[in-house]
Amino acid sequence: MNKKKKENLKKYSLSIFYFSVIFFLTAVLLLLSLFLFFARDLPRPERYTDRPTAEPTKIYDRDGKNTLYVIHGEEKREVIDIEEVPDHFINTLLTAEDSNFYEHIGIDFQGILRSILLNFQAGRTIAGGSTISQQFVRSALLTPERKVMRKIREIILTLELERRYSKEEILEFYLNQIPFGSNAYGIESAAQIYFNKSSTELTLAESATLVSLIPAPSYLSPYGNNLEELLRRKNRLLERMHLSDLITAEELEEAKEEELVFHQPKDYLRAPHFVMYVKEILETKYGDDFLEEEGFSVYTTIDFELQKKAENVIKERMNSLRNHGAYNAAMVVIDPKTGDILAMVGSADYFQEPLPSGCRPGVDCKFDPFTNVTTRNRQPGSAFKPFVYATAFENGYSGENVVVDEMTNFGTPSNPYIPRNYDGLFRGEVTLREALAQSLNVPSVKVLKDFAGLRKSVENARKFGINLAYSPDFYGLPLVLGGGDVKLLEMTSAYGIFATEGYRNTPVFISKIIDKDNNIIEKNTNTSRRVLQPSVAKEITSILQDNESRAPVFGWNSPLYFPFHEVAVKTGSTQNFRDAWTIGYTKDIVVGVWVGNNDNSSMINAPGVTTAAPLWRSFIESTL
Repeated sequence: MNKKKKENLKKYSLSIFYFSVIFFLTAVLLLLSLFLFFARDLPRPERYTDRPTAEPTKIYDRDGKNTLYVIHGEEKREVIDIEEVPDHFINTLLTAEDSNFYEHIGIDFQGILRSILLNFQAGRTIAGGSTISQQFVRSALLTPERKVMRKIREIILTLELERRYSKEEILEFYLNQIPFGSNAYGIESAAQIYFNKSSTELTLAESATLVSLIPAPSYLSPYGNNLEELLRRKNRLLERMHLSDLITAEELEEAKEEELVFHQPKDYLRAPHFVMYVKEILETKYGDDFLEEEGFSVYTTIDFELQKKAENVIKERMNSLRNHGAYNAAMVVIDPKTGDILAMVGSADYFQEPLPSGCRPGVDCKFDPFTNVTTRNRQPGSAFKPFVYATAFENGYSGENVVVDEMTNFGTPSNPYIPRNYDGLFRGEVTLREALAQSLNVPSVKVLKDFAGLRKSVENARKFGINLAYSPDFYGLPLVLGGGDVKLLEMTSAYGIFATEGYRNTPVFISKIIDKDNNIIEKNTNTSRRVLQPSVAKEITSILQDNESRAPVFGWNSPLYFPFHEVAVKTGSTQNFRDAWTIGYTKDIVVGVWVGNNDNSSMINAPGVTTAAPLWRSFIESTL
């Protein structure tokens, strides 16, 4: 290589070196400037209580005259020193939210990689990589917007937070700031709201329960529909603590078996099961930030006077129901022309303690106050029959067709299926009108098998809004006798199709949502859709109103009979009296009632006509 080429190569190498140095210094300067720009106004974390209170979201009835619930109307917060918080709560929190808290610098790169791997394996987001420091910065110091610049600022503020404060100080900030739902901010407020005690008195099981609330406090609220999931998360968290040698096997079992008694929020909650269902809808659609920060007005479909009537009817009759071994009841009321939910009572009393005392909610309680039975799967018994008969009528049959009510084996000699009628009697030839009105089992199985068809009956039920999750073959012929799990809400809505002479309106909970500037951001636009021939719907209604055809089994003056009004109704009872149903309607209203026990235990001689029907009748009478 000649001298000139060597000099050129040397100059080129020096140029690359100088450029690299300049680029590196420029990058460092830019990063430093960016860091200083975002960190210059870092608020003092111990002063987070001075920040403006978020505007509340209010949930109203249909007229806006009654406030059903205020979401974070005010932040309930009581500051506590970290030294007062039980060690088992700290261990539980770190296990769940940030196991590397004392090792990382505010950003846990190992945790981020682990969460990415878990989410990739699951095909959905099941784990996050945010540290406790990041969560505190996000919750206390930043706005709820989800933008790239906000994420950059979150990272920079987290690093600056870790530089300025000790780990113990950051943990104390977090414990006094993090939201636990039900307006509770911080561990002390959460302990008092949910368990009516100071956080210093929390047991291991209570601590694990509160920590399990943190990822989704609205969705997992013990006052809502997902108590069982909250308890499952609590138990999984306890198992992780045991695997990490933070608790012994004995402590694990004791905490799993401990009875949790949640304090009843009587002072700020109306139509509780309905409200908690609406909260889930809002959270799913808009996220926690919407529920906590935006100050929207949510107008629901609830008719508050009808809601109070429904609640009172159930409370007044619970003592007599207990004579039948029934400890719970539920009711849903729907406007069939619009789909509006006018009343929803998910249990006999949302504010009563579980029964029997000492049971585990969601597991073995005969009465579980927080579970919304209207949205839970139960077996409907004969209340399902009208949908099979409607399918038969669509196929060209009518109420005047005849079937023979006699002992019949619908199975095989080696695997018999021989259903019986409720009273054990057989009536010979009966019309389909008589068979449905008297709720005869053997003729109904024949209607499903020979007139309606199993597959088409399942398809129709789904078209009517009843969520039968399995294939027709899974249910088989017992489907017509209530052999498939369904929800009271879906069944009541489906009966509304008969009331509207064939039109389906999906259940509606929210009529409109208005922001703080009075702009309508959402308005219900539910539209009717024909799913059944008018003649078929009319014939089903005619049969369910026909007291003369019904009388041979139910009597002339049963709770189902209204001599001066056109009221259609059907009862249902399951095997061993585990469920009792009554669903009935006029042209203006549909009412569904369920009676039974949350733990699926049997009642005592409790068919639908003697247990659920009196509740249904009391409510219908008050509306007529």
